[in-house]
Amino acid sequence: MQPTSWPRQSFGFAFFFFAYYGYVGVFSPYASLYFSEKGLSAAQIGILMSLMQVMRIFGPNLWGWVADRHQQRVTVLRITAIAAATAFIGIFIGQTFAQLFLAMVAVNLFTSAQGPLSEALMLSEMRGDLTHYGRLRLWGSVGFILSVTIAGPFLDRYGIGLLPWLALGLLLMVLAASLKMEETAHPDDAKETPSVMALLRKREVLAFFVSTFLMIAAHASLYVFYSLYLAQIGYSNTVIGLMWSLGVVVEIIFFFYQAPLFRRFGVRRLMIASLLIAVVRFLMIGFGAESLVLLLIAQVLHAATFGVHHSASVVTMQRWFAGPLQASGQALYTSISYGLGGTLGGLILTGLWDTFGSHAVYLVAAIFSLGGAVAAVLSYRWQNNEERQ
Repeated sequence: MQPTSWPRQSFGFAFFFFAYYGYVGVFSPYASLYFSEKGLSAAQIGILMSLMQVMRIFGPNLWGWVADRHQQRVTVLRITAIAAATAFIGIFIGQTFAQLFLAMVAVNLFTSAQGPLSEALMLSEMRGDLTHYGRLRLWGSVGFILSVTIAGPFLDRYGIGLLPWLALGLLLMVLAASLKMEETAHPDDAKETPSVMALLRKREVLAFFVSTFLMIAAHASLYVFYSLYLAQIGYSNTVIGLMWSLGVVVEIIFFFYQAPLFRRFGVRRLMIASLLIAVVRFLMIGFGAESLVLLLIAQVLHAATFGVHHSASVVTMQRWFAGPLQASGQALYTSISYGLGGTLGGLILTGLWDTFGSHAVYLVAAIFSLGGAVAAVLSYRWQNNEERQ
């Protein structure tokens, strides 16, 4: 088989992912400490941090629609990069809750669009050949883990007041990467492109998004409660940090080797397997975390529940949201899965945590994953039925 060449802008995509997810890795874990230093209450900090998820519901769809409508994805990516860095100045100068609230709304309105837009650009240049997708996407995971690991000691040594400078520096790197990118020309296609709303009325598309919504809602049990849960059991902060790092490391390994796995097993099998593995993983965490061995195994399974699921979702969406709808498709995936799924999942699981305790949270996360597997099976079955018609 003839080796597939790397996309022409491979370095630019890798650099962008490294900087963008590096920013996420610096700001997301440590922003609450910065806001606490500003004198805000726990409730106020919770509201500010929730805006990172809430704006994922609105921002990606807005900017994805603009980018696809005008077919100027690079221009929109640059505009959002400039606007995000400018808006971030509000984090420096904001002193009251109201000022910081407005700054967080503005910053996250722009940054929430950058992940979907950058992936849409890369997928467009790949033109359906995702052989090198994983090895480019893994640079986001590398940026995240390096920024989390390096920022901690820096902030311990120089104080939490350094956080905005680190985050702004990474946002400026995002801007620099966007300035190096070029728009990929699309070949004219005689076939009429369906509207996004027409696609969303297809039962196989709806089932796909229900599946991804449930999967990310289940993962809210990790993003919101994992550290607290392990601390409650009695694990040290060092062990908790190592567990998070292990999850990212196995994710990077999967992205590096994903191409032969997809060729051998196919997207349908890997997608459904990732959802069923998630059922097992959340049950292991909820009812076996006292065993360090089971906890380690459960964290290694992050390669499947995040890495496999994310890549399988991207491949599946190419069926409907390619070419002129690329940015809209990636935006919908982010908004429905991480925006709505992450936000509503977090709220539901928070209620369960407060009322029934930690075991209920991970039991329901497993049920969400099982529901996602059922929806995925239906989606692929209906896709096959449509092909036969």
